[in-house]
Amino acid sequence: MIPLSINAFELEEYKKRIVKTIRYIDENLDADLSLEKIAGISAYSPFHFHRIFKLITGETLQNYIIRKRTEKSAFFLALRKDVGIKDICFELGFSNHSVFTKTFKKYYGVPPSEFRKTSPETFHKILQLQRKNGQVDTVFSQYICNIENLLNWTTMNLKIEVKEMPEMNLASVMSLGIVNVEPSFNVLVDWAVKKNLFPRENVKMISVYHDSFKVTPPDKVRIHACMLLKEKLEKQEGEIFSETLEGGKYIVGSGEVTLHDFEQCWVSLFLWMNEHHYSMRRAFPFEIYHSNFKEHPEGKMIVDFCIPVY
Repeated sequence: MIPLSINAFELEEYKKRIVKTIRYIDENLDADLSLEKIAGISAYSPFHFHRIFKLITGETLQNYIIRKRTEKSAFFLALRKDVGIKDICFELGFSNHSVFTKTFKKYYGVPPSEFRKTSPETFHKILQLQRKNGQVDTVFSQYICNIENLLNWTTMNLKIEVKEMPEMNLASVMSLGIVNVEPSFNVLVDWAVKKNLFPRENVKMISVYHDSFKVTPPDKVRIHACMLLKEKLEKQEGEIFSETLEGGKYIVGSGEVTLHDFEQCWVSLFLWMNEHHYSMRRAFPFEIYHSNFKEHPEGKMIVDFCIPVY
């Protein structure tokens, strides 16, 4: 069993192994993700791992896997219109279409076929409310503004390009929930200072989004706080692990914005993507920071918002 109190070293070791496990799960949603299989990857016994995982993430392994598969399917339904619903079902590891439909409706209140009809041009996020009877109800919030105004805002505030970007080697720290991103960057910077990697000229800090706010509650969204490296990190060092961003075609929206503008930037950029008939490929969107908002009198920063497309 996990002791009632654990020291800092033990907690860091738990985090390190759970980070490895979560990354494996998210990269293998269509594979065998049984407790025994996942526990083996973490090098804990199934009994011990089950409790450690819940301690770190706040949910059981099974709930995490089901949630990730369902959220990823919602993301694909919204943005990969060319892929059939049954194909998405099996691609994400559901045993059959009936189970997929039942699970999806439990999470989002509507079956996948109806959800797919919900245009990203009409709604920008999904909120889940827990009713008194325990059933989850899905509430769609209205778009920030109408399409025309949003596209005008995009034109005025972002320079949008479609371009090839190189593969990037990163040092990363995982955070679960938007409120934990800044502490994760603090961990990353402390590590980089000890390695003489920070501060230095033209250092690039990056946030990689492994979940979408469209389908994942803000306290569950997985975001990696990252630093661009010249060479690949050879091994994990505490909470710091190596990550590689795929090279390839990206829609890149660049602008000087405040933190308050970030949601509108992402929404408008995905709208631009659909308006210009691009499709998102299986890679992760990310932000590249070229300046620090804390050093600007109006709290602005220069950011590249990047969506992988084909």
